Amino acid sequence: MTQAAISYQIKLLEDVLGTPVFLRQNRRVTLTRAGRRLAGPTTEAFDLLRDAYTAPDDDMTLTISTLVTLASNWLAPRIGRFQMSHPRIAVRMSTEAHSVDFKSEEFDVAIRYGDGQWPGLRAHEVMPVAFTPMISPTLLEQYGPLCSPADLMRLPFIDPADRNIAYWLDEAGISDRPAKANAQIMIGAQTGEAAAAIAGHGVAFLNPAFFRTELETGRLIQPFDQVSTDGKSYWLVYPESRRHNLKIVAFRKWVLAEAAADR
Repeated sequence: MTQAAISYQIKLLEDVLGTPVFLRQNRRVTLTRAGRRLAGPTTEAFDLLRDAYTAPDDDMTLTISTLVTLASNWLAPRIGRFQMSHPRIAVRMSTEAHSVDFKSEEFDVAIRYGDGQWPGLRAHEVMPVAFTPMISPTLLEQYGPLCSPADLMRLPFIDPADRNIAYWLDEAGISDRPAKANAQIMIGAQTGEAAAAIAGHGVAFLNPAFFRTELETGRLIQPFDQVSTDGKSYWLVYPESRRHNLKIVAFRKWVLAEAAADR
């Protein structure tokens, strides 16, 4: 449609509504309150129509955005089982440091960290966030036996600024905090922190579900049973309008079943 035709359609819409949907400013327009109220449901309605008119076999590639450690240490070792159960669905997995925008980025689903509240998105809890201190056998040998959580304060911490440390120490009844001067490495991703811990550089606070192999083989040691959480979880999310999409439905059922079995 031409610009004039679009302007005419907007005028007809505003006549029907009896209120403007755009504020016309110098070289730009912004939505009015009525425009904002209509924009979300209108976009969702067009998404529903688009899905309804798309044949199920038109695009059977499932694109997943997720976090790097969850992708490499939990999802990637399992995704082969999904593809064996659904051989017609190809999978493309990408790790993103940001929350993807489904309107501007080509992803079908994402696994996010948070509280499950994202407007316009359907959210399913995959697993709660969990963390506990882990160290290498060499570090344990160097610093002697750890008889109580308070003994951890004698060890170097890989990232003393990690807020998970405070949660765990509070739950353990420890008011002290690791000195920031002890910081040797600040990585920000559990995959890298685990590698640093395995190398003997310090204590890392990690999710046991992501590092079972390292714990089973003895490359990492979990000195205490206490596992804490910050109250957040990992969530499978996708646009509400795509909730009936066949490949999304298949992946949702599979990943939630995997998480349940893992627990």
